[in-house]
Amino acid sequence: MSRPVAVLAGASGFVGQALVRAFAEDGYDVRTIGRSNADATWDDGGGIRALVEGAAVLVNLAGKSVDCRYTDANRDEILRSRVETTKTLREAVTDAATPPPLWLNASTATIYRYAMDRPQTEADGELGEGFSVDVARNWEEEFFAGDLPATRRVALRMAIVIGDGPATRMLLRLARLGLGGPQYDGWWWAHRRYRGIGAQPTGNGRQPWHRSRGRQRFSWIHLDDVVGAVRFMRDRPEIDGPVNLAAPEVSDNRTLMATLRRVVGQPIGLPAYRFMLEPAMAVLRTEPELVLKSRWVVPDVLLSAGYEFAHRDLESALRTVAR
Repeated sequence: MSRPVAVLAGASGFVGQALVRAFAEDGYDVRTIGRSNADATWDDGGGIRALVEGAAVLVNLAGKSVDCRYTDANRDEILRSRVETTKTLREAVTDAATPPPLWLNASTATIYRYAMDRPQTEADGELGEGFSVDVARNWEEEFFAGDLPATRRVALRMAIVIGDGPATRMLLRLARLGLGGPQYDGWWWAHRRYRGIGAQPTGNGRQPWHRSRGRQRFSWIHLDDVVGAVRFMRDRPEIDGPVNLAAPEVSDNRTLMATLRRVVGQPIGLPAYRFMLEPAMAVLRTEPELVLKSRWVVPDVLLSAGYEFAHRDLESALRTVAR
């Protein structure tokens, strides 16, 4: 008998590579869609339709990394690379005689507002405003557009992933260099890099700032639990719609940085204020928003369905990467 087919789009990143290995271990014939070195490329519509036809599961992780400077060109590409690839896949699923019964599409926990007052769940979370939120909103709108009665769709609202990826490596590097103190938000000269985007941009166009005192919330999930949750949802046909991929125990920036210092054995951790972060992040070609936004996300859908997280403690999760 032939093996079931799992189609993974945008699988070149560390999360995608982990899912490729997991599906292969589970007995799937794994096929990939990407810009290069894949079974089908994004400009090969016929090849994509052939892969999707009869597949058991479709997973889409495609999209330009947000670990960059939000120039006009990068802003447009961040949005385009998510919405257009999702549209391409949705059209292929719509046209399939035997469409995949499950489609898991990446999204982001950044879709929720800046939250320090209460956690954001799938049922009662409030969407935010501005560039990053508009990207997520447009992404999910494209994903859930149209009627696909034979395909269950799940949007993976992923928090920051603890693993051998760029975000974790950057944090560990800062801690080892003695720069692992808390990051403080504050006033900065006005710019418009975080203004809304898309057909209906949100926000007032100005960058937000908050007196967080380093207590901005830090939602996270270990790579093992990303893989575990995908396997869990694959086998639970009752789960659909948006799902928060985040560990149940949220941390905050001060605690995160103190934990990183313990993990790497560095007693010194110089704090960083926004007036220090802005020029430093400009040199590094990334954005302060990545460490200054308060993300407080709780995985109610997974917990209610009975998923047991392998990593609920931030320090032990970080030690699996730093060792």
